[in-house]
Amino acid sequence: MRYLGMAAVVAIVLATAFMLTGKKSAPDVSFTTMEGQNSALQSLRGQVVLVNFWATSCSGCMQEMPDLIKLQKEYGPKGYRTLAIAMSYDIPEYIQNYRSQTDLPFIVSHDKDGSLAKAFGDVALTPTSFLLDKNGKIIKQYVGIPDMAELNRLITDALNG
Repeated sequence: MRYLGMAAVVAIVLATAFMLTGKKSAPDVSFTTMEGQNSALQSLRGQVVLVNFWATSCSGCMQEMPDLIKLQKEYGPKGYRTLAIAMSYDIPEYIQNYRSQTDLPFIVSHDKDGSLAKAFGDVALTPTSFLLDKNGKIIKQYVGIPDMAELNRLITDALNG
């Protein structure tokens, strides 16, 4: 019984140390933009990045999109980028139509084969977003619409950090 208690204490200490010091790195993924340009997430290092998995059929995604556009316009000049990754089941024509109608000011990619969602831990629910620091470490993951006040604060802190 005594060893069980010590094991629990050790586990808590290790978990706390990881939470305080270690952030998980985002996967090194490559993607193709809707314009047909090949790129890699690693090429965005040095910037704070929001990787947003979305779909044109997702009502929550459509609800959050105006806020994501505002974030990009406000923080873009300061070193912030949004990478919007449409899910594999989304229809390319729908993605293009939505981009045209809303004039999305960020990088848009279609995860045609689902490999990007898989690399980020098998993302299945939309919207799902990952905020990355300038070194490509995951600051926060959101499943569902983010708390925009918190997201603003985290972006500001990451840009200043």
